[in-house]
Amino acid sequence: MEKDHSAVTYRNVKPGEFITFGTYPQSADGQELAIQWRVLHHSGNELFVLSEYILDCKRYHGKSADMGWRESTERTWRDCDLREWLNDEFYNTAFSGAEKQFIKTAHCTDNGEGCPDTEDKVFLLSVAELENLSEVHGKDVRRAVGTDFAKTKKPDGCSLYVYDKSNKDNYILKDGEEAGCSWWWLRTQGNKPSRAYFVGTGCSIRSYGNNSISGYGVRPAIKINLS
Repeated sequence: MEKDHSAVTYRNVKPGEFITFGTYPQSADGQELAIQWRVLHHSGNELFVLSEYILDCKRYHGKSADMGWRESTERTWRDCDLREWLNDEFYNTAFSGAEKQFIKTAHCTDNGEGCPDTEDKVFLLSVAELENLSEVHGKDVRRAVGTDFAKTKKPDGCSLYVYDKSNKDNYILKDGEEAGCSWWWLRTQGNKPSRAYFVGTGCSIRSYGNNSISGYGVRPAIKINLS
């Protein structure tokens, strides 16, 4: 989609198909390319889409390059650094002013115990959303690889973990070659206030990701207004 293009282009796309919308660094040297989104739901006047690739690597909470994975703090989705980053730096980097006009504010529930609902332009999937979407699209919707940019080590110390072991369930066929999957955050608070859910081995949904872990990726989700 061109920067000044109208979102009506997408009126006829179906769930499971792909669109491009916005741009983000994707090569190892930071070249900006069109973001590919998987259409999760089409309500008639709105598209619910998820980035097909892991676009970046961030902690759920924490910005220090010296931060260890054990140094997690109690933090809800509403107050975490990742939510702030998605709705500020990522939002402003990825989308032009014209594109922002089509991005709806989503009402996000299922954020975890003690976390109120939030209103977000860009968000992560919740556990309930991913479970429901898996019933529609199959568990393959959970399997993802990162861009070359996502895999580069960042100034905050984050570096995307890439699976390189023998279990074939943790690979994707990309451009005719096997590519190791990476794990990615969900927004729902985990089994402790200092943890968050994430997608792990074999497309599993795990509840024990210390929110300071520096090796998990980010698959942003947005809702696009078609009316």
